[in-house]
Amino acid sequence: MVKKDKKSKTAEQKARVAAKQGKKAAQKEKKVKSKGAEDSDAEDIDLESVLAEYAKQQAQFLKVTETPCEPPTPRASATLIGSPSSAKELFLFGGEYYNGALATFFNDLFIYIIDKDQWRRVTSPNSPLPRSGHAWCRGGNAGGIYLFGGVIQIHIGPSEFSSPKQGTFYHYNDFWRLEPSSREWTRLETKGKGPPARSGHRMTYYKNYILLFGGFQDTSQQTKYLQDLWIYDCQNFVWHNPILPPASQKPDARSSFSFHPHDAGAVICGGYSRVKSITTAGKQNKGGSQGVRSILKPTVHQDTWFLRITQPPPEAPSTSPPSVRWERRKKPTNLPNPPRAGATMAYHKGRGILFGGVHDVEESEEGIDSEFFDTLFAWNIERNRYFQLTLRRPRAPPKKQVPNEHSSSKRGRGKAAEADLLRNLATLETKGSIADVDADAMEIDQQQNPTSNVDLAPPPPPKPEKPTLMTMPHPRFNAQLAVQEDTLYLFGGTYEHGDREYTFDEMHAIDLGKLDGVQEIYRREPENWQGSDDDEDDDEDDNDDSDSDEEMEDEIPSGVPLPRPEPSPQPTKPTDPDPFEPPEPLTITDTRPHPRPFESLRDFFTRTSTSWQESLLLHDSSSNNNNNKDAAITTPAAGKGVKEVRKEAFAVAEIMWWECREEVRALEDEQEEAGIGEVVAVGERGEGGVRRR
Repeated sequence: MVKKDKKSKTAEQKARVAAKQGKKAAQKEKKVKSKGAEDSDAEDIDLESVLAEYAKQQAQFLKVTETPCEPPTPRASATLIGSPSSAKELFLFGGEYYNGALATFFNDLFIYIIDKDQWRRVTSPNSPLPRSGHAWCRGGNAGGIYLFGGVIQIHIGPSEFSSPKQGTFYHYNDFWRLEPSSREWTRLETKGKGPPARSGHRMTYYKNYILLFGGFQDTSQQTKYLQDLWIYDCQNFVWHNPILPPASQKPDARSSFSFHPHDAGAVICGGYSRVKSITTAGKQNKGGSQGVRSILKPTVHQDTWFLRITQPPPEAPSTSPPSVRWERRKKPTNLPNPPRAGATMAYHKGRGILFGGVHDVEESEEGIDSEFFDTLFAWNIERNRYFQLTLRRPRAPPKKQVPNEHSSSKRGRGKAAEADLLRNLATLETKGSIADVDADAMEIDQQQNPTSNVDLAPPPPPKPEKPTLMTMPHPRFNAQLAVQEDTLYLFGGTYEHGDREYTFDEMHAIDLGKLDGVQEIYRREPENWQGSDDDEDDDEDDNDDSDSDEEMEDEIPSGVPLPRPEPSPQPTKPTDPDPFEPPEPLTITDTRPHPRPFESLRDFFTRTSTSWQESLLLHDSSSNNNNNKDAAITTPAAGKGVKEVRKEAFAVAEIMWWECREEVRALEDEQEEAGIGEVVAVGERGEGGVRRR
């Protein structure tokens, strides 16, 4: 019995322990399940909130805002360019302003809406840092705007991006792309090695490539000018640094030059650099030797170079770089005289439009006397020739002679009578009246001009008239130029008077087709100069006995209009050619149609449209023959419609019209002086003349 009781107790204990363990396991499992469900919900809630917060922050980071604003504050060494996506927009970025005490750098992007005369400021956290001396250009076939490099002066103080004029320079080597339509910046991380940091360089485009050349690096102790060429492939996102043969020629190192696109590559013109020069120093020694020392001599370059680019063959790998070759051109004809630095140039349909500049006329112990210019030139790239552009007062439209009984000739009266007779005959044939014929004529005129008597929506309010000047803007150097729709826009620039440095706070526009004045978009007086005027005061003390006009010129208060210097005599004849670099011969063997005096672009294309289209068809035919030598029959302009061919013909005719614009304008001036206001070919007259006889 005792054994049975013990066994039963043992079994009960085991059962109780098992039940207890099962209960604990169930509770544990339930607890785990409930905890897992709570954790899962918590994870879902946290994940959604984290993603939402991240999206919000990302949208805030990438948000681009565009707000109307006042015109930009004065700045130098900025960049101005016409928008590739809209002919009514200009983009302005970066720059620096020096007030005599501090140099402030900018990284804001401004947009000028031309047709609305409105400025807008674009703010985006993802934008390049403040800088000046950078370069940008259009992307060619790739679209967009590409920016590289620049410089800033580092100063650890109240503002990270403002510093004394003499400070530590930092040059950028970052590469950016701006989308003109969305105003978004994108920093491009390229494959492999890219160009080293620099400023003062220039960029242009060729097909799907971005070209970069020259510039300098300033380390506060020394300045190194560069002459390396870099080519960026917009399709493969890689930089190429072409290695030229040792014996091949190439441009000297330089900065602040002009770099323009060309159908076969690019062209370089002018520039500035400091070249090492050896000079004698001290008196002659007893042995007859004389000490020499090396100095950096400022040099204004006046040479021109052509960069010929050949794309890789079709069978080459896609990453193959193009082949390049530098070709030195002959000295341009009619160069601006004297040579000038800081003369900026904008590209416009096969021409370079140049304005301003400065020439150091005297160097002495007291300093350098500089001469500033306000002349405008057009450099014809193909002919390598400069033409000075001068403003012309708009011509009055010719008065139409109204025929009357006394002034009309017999031929005119006869034609009028004949027209009336035909009109009456037509009326009788249709059994109508003359009034019906008049009504029909009015109906036809109404069909041709449906909006003549229709009430249209009220037009937008006209823009306020801008003042138009018949004198060029104040002389300056390093002005920012851009051309949009045949209009030159001139922003800012710098002028020096004594020890003061003025940065212009204004913008002008010049119609390159008419040259009928300078439109003042906006203008504000320069801000107060905060630098030292000790040297200027000393000059005033030394010149106490000078004339009152000279005293008034020396004592220029801040914040007032700048004095316009006396115009320097301009040479009436072209500069003497260099015997080592003779100018290119002017023998013209061009058989293409040329514009006539007083002929507009529209009239020129109407007259020569057939010739241009035939020329394009022949060119396409020869290209097809060269590419398909085994083909028996070649179809010219294969795959091109009539509208496309006509559009290409107009583009070629427009370039020709602008290339000849200066010569035609000179002929127009000569004929106007002779009393001729219009030239009409006798063979194209509808009456009289040779055809009549």
